[in-house]
Amino acid sequence: MRLKSLRISIVAALVVAWPVVGFCEDSLPRPTDVEWQPLSAQIKRVAQALALVGAPLEPAQQAALDTALANPNASEAVEQVQAVLDPLCLALVTINPESRVKGAPGPAPRKLIQQGWRVFLVKVINEGGVTAELKVSSPNAAPLYKGSTGKAEPERTIKPTDVPDRWLDVRLSDSQPLEKALSGLKVEYRIIELYSRDVGKREAKLMFDVGQGTQDLGFRNELNLLFACEPAVEVVLEVIDDDGSPTTGQFVFRDSKGRIYPSRARRLAPDFFFHDQVYRHSGESVSLPPGKYQVTYTRGPEYRILHREIEVPAGTVSHKESFRLARWIKLADYGWYSGDHHVHAAGCAHYESPTEGVQPVDMMRHILGEDLNVGCVLSWGPCWYHQKQYFDGRVHRLSTPQNLMRYDVEVSGFPSSHAGHLCLLRLTEDDYPGTSRIEEWPSWDLPVLQWGKQQGGVVGFSHSGHGLNVKDMSFPSYEMPPFNGIGANEYIMDVVHGACDFISAVDTCIVWELSIWYHTLNCGNTCRISGETDFPCIYGERIGLGRAYVKLNKPDELNYDDWVAGIRDGRSYCSDGLSHLFDFKVNGLGVGEPGEGGRPSVLALKSGEPLAVSVNAAALLEEKPRDDIRHAGLDQKPYWHVERARVGDTRNVPVELVVNGKAVERKEVPADGSVQEVKFDFKPERSCWVAVRIFPTSHTNPVFVEVDGRPIRASKRSAQWCLDAVDVCWKKKRPQTHKDEQEAAKSAYDVAREAYRKILAECEVE
Repeated sequence: MRLKSLRISIVAALVVAWPVVGFCEDSLPRPTDVEWQPLSAQIKRVAQALALVGAPLEPAQQAALDTALANPNASEAVEQVQAVLDPLCLALVTINPESRVKGAPGPAPRKLIQQGWRVFLVKVINEGGVTAELKVSSPNAAPLYKGSTGKAEPERTIKPTDVPDRWLDVRLSDSQPLEKALSGLKVEYRIIELYSRDVGKREAKLMFDVGQGTQDLGFRNELNLLFACEPAVEVVLEVIDDDGSPTTGQFVFRDSKGRIYPSRARRLAPDFFFHDQVYRHSGESVSLPPGKYQVTYTRGPEYRILHREIEVPAGTVSHKESFRLARWIKLADYGWYSGDHHVHAAGCAHYESPTEGVQPVDMMRHILGEDLNVGCVLSWGPCWYHQKQYFDGRVHRLSTPQNLMRYDVEVSGFPSSHAGHLCLLRLTEDDYPGTSRIEEWPSWDLPVLQWGKQQGGVVGFSHSGHGLNVKDMSFPSYEMPPFNGIGANEYIMDVVHGACDFISAVDTCIVWELSIWYHTLNCGNTCRISGETDFPCIYGERIGLGRAYVKLNKPDELNYDDWVAGIRDGRSYCSDGLSHLFDFKVNGLGVGEPGEGGRPSVLALKSGEPLAVSVNAAALLEEKPRDDIRHAGLDQKPYWHVERARVGDTRNVPVELVVNGKAVERKEVPADGSVQEVKFDFKPERSCWVAVRIFPTSHTNPVFVEVDGRPIRASKRSAQWCLDAVDVCWKKKRPQTHKDEQEAAKSAYDVAREAYRKILAECEVE
């Protein structure tokens, strides 16, 4: 009997001194030499935190814990609270006096749920009194990195072969009422949450540490645990468009704690990890654990954003929910069709290898889900050799009658990128003549633009404001930008050669974008403006945040060639999709329509004759202002947004008549979703260009008014700015232009200088 007691004492001593030796995971070691008052406080916080994360203690467990907390015998109470919480522990973490971390399995049932979170406890026996943060990681979860927002985001480069093993999300809860760091108590509990992408048996490796170098030798901080992942409920979504037809919708599912479903980090295409939303065609489903969810649903900026709560019942395999979408406007009914001509299927934020990216079927889903009539998927440098396989010079076969997708080219990551990234649309051939590698392309933009136009393409500059940044936010700005970026830099020269059909806007600061455009229009150039997103590089939230709306020659027949020609001819306006300026006319000539001599948008006028200007305006503002947007600087995202146009605390926005870059008249309209016809009268003294804008959310293309047949020479100051800009741009771009191309490039710049000098001499007004 004495020998048996001695053996028990030896085992007990070993358990207290080194808890991972000699215990069964069904019964964790329970040290009793712990200060009761701070331990009881920590236990209470853990119980509160479990309730807050949606996993409260069961009534019997809570009653047992309350009894233990009320026990006046501190030693017994320490033992009792551990007896209550230990069965909930997935793991035991032991930190020795040298701060070395070891891990061991806990007794909690290893059950997870597909597409959902399960909550467990981790018991920490802290022999070293460490007060650092306990951390957990897993090779089965996507590592985190600091994204552009400064927040932790899943890593963006994951090889396709990694995907099967990346099925898990794991995190230790450290929000209130818990503390981020360990308390230093000998015993405490932490909350760990695990999410499973999959269903079935899955093995996970969990690794614990309290800082670099604290992992114990022999990988003893690692746990290999086999989980049974139970299936979630298949929630079938019936998605009904405003007209009663089945469609594709955009959905955000949040649980009571605000967590997004499906988990962003565990998503596979066509769902993107950098989105809150997923897109589903009517009849498709999303897997959700039983419970209540707040659902936000819409379909692009022409639709209202709706909210409702759903409850996914337990004990069922499948559940159905119906969602009816609601439009506030449909531009296609007026003959105007939306498009985003700058989206990518690879690179930047895409979660797979940027050199490969996602498939056309994935991009088409997003085009449908944002109700884009036209989506141009551009292959560019990092993904060129993989994505160019989808280019065939035609509208993609996945397109529908009302939603077209076409693959084309952004000249980005090519030798000429320093001069400005180019958007090349409607190409029949995507390889520059005589090249087989990116490095063989020209190192300046003019020959690339000319090549694109020669094959019937429509060509222009992307994210125009980059490199044209100025501190002066007056509009247009006469400050000289550095011309040191990848926007519409060499445009200042290319436009003189008639090689540029458009510059893109909406995805950079509006002052930087439009100042150079206004100055060149004041010199008589007729380049148009268009809208883009540069998804997912500048804007990753969704495609179509920047849009071009084009009036088709056959309003009831969506045709890609006609749509792109509308960009070239200016039969279009650009916007954020939350405000609209359509059917813009001057003396009955619609923007982009053939005018004097068959030239699009050119109106002949005799001296002294007035202009009658009309436009249909519509916008939608929420009742409550969003100060985070309207008070942000124009050089901060979102660059174009209807909230910035709000007049005071009203629900009105200003529609401005712009003549030669200056707002000469302004009228307010309600931004309640209604369509308002706005009219202006203006009598020009000389030739001018005329446009309408809601600053900074939408802008029409110009109508060019030629008085008595004279060209537009609106401003000596603009002409001088353009002339000086050619010198600044050449000085900045020459060093990166290949030596064997510098002579031709210099000659092209000289032609631009001479043209602007001539224009300057012909200008009559400042």
